[in-house]
Amino acid sequence: MFEIIKAGGVVMWPIILCSIVALAIIGERFWSLQRKHVAPKGLVTQVWRWIQEGKLDKQRLDALRHNSPLGKVLAAALANMHKEREMMKLGMEEVASQVIHDLQRYLNTLGTIGEIAPLLGLLGTVTGIIRMFAAVGEVGLGNPMVLSSGLAEALITTAAGLCVAIPAVIMHRYFQGVVDELIIEMEEEAFRLLDVLAQENEENS
Repeated sequence: MFEIIKAGGVVMWPIILCSIVALAIIGERFWSLQRKHVAPKGLVTQVWRWIQEGKLDKQRLDALRHNSPLGKVLAAALANMHKEREMMKLGMEEVASQVIHDLQRYLNTLGTIGEIAPLLGLLGTVTGIIRMFAAVGEVGLGNPMVLSSGLAEALITTAAGLCVAIPAVIMHRYFQGVVDELIIEMEEEAFRLLDVLAQENEENS
């Protein structure tokens, strides 16, 4: 393996760095974007039970806020639960924008790696060809080993760049789809609670 990296030249090192960063992001996002961590099932029902039983105190509200991204959005609505629906909605939307930003964390970096990795491979191809022609100028066509080293650099970096870029692009699109689904699900759950709270306020007024 080290011989292949060495044959690929200097450009191989940034490609390897890109692969390490991409793997770290993919692993972190797989863990962080699990549905049970983002939008736990039955959370709205549990919150409504607290409200009905009069158990929604500051301690539970803080716990809800740190429970999950969905819990953070619900806590924003509950902080204004005795106000008008628009006030609850405004507070919820402010927190939701931050939550969405957190869900999309590192995805731009992953997408960037998917774009620059093949360009780095192309750079390695160009430097390999330059090296090959420089060798031809120095020793002529009589030494195939000199020519093969430049050709190896060109091909290895191209292949390495594509091997990093293809999974990075695929996973970027996959995670973006997961985030979109989670956002829709959280929005539905949050507005379900919002509608119930607004109706409760109307009945008590």
